[in-house]
Amino acid sequence: MFHHIPPSAGDELDRRLAALCRRPAPAARVPGLMNLGRGVALKVESPELQEIRAELADALEGLLLPQDRQGWRPHVTVQNKVEPAQARATLAELQAGFAPRIIRVAGLASWNYLGGPWALRSRFAFRG
Repeated sequence: MFHHIPPSAGDELDRRLAALCRRPAPAARVPGLMNLGRGVALKVESPELQEIRAELADALEGLLLPQDRQGWRPHVTVQNKVEPAQARATLAELQAGFAPRIIRVAGLASWNYLGGPWALRSRFAFRG
């Protein structure tokens, strides 16, 4: 949902994620694929997930970088940081057998970037 939340806001973020996950899981669907230029993603549509993101953005507004103040395109990254030709080939291969589908959003999580790898900071499951 966000590219960067300062580590100093981690406890506040965890509190808000836990509160948001007390509600039922948002309905979501994957209607198609996205070309990321140097990768491929599954496009996600979910008004409820958009609402959750908007609530977090409002609460954390003073901490957000310009990139995170812009619009949000929910997606699941399949491939990233490859040559554009490889991304186009992957996209074509996936499109050949793609069918829209409903997906289950299990919860929300936060991660710490460790200069290359990522480490899970927190994870919260939807309860409803």
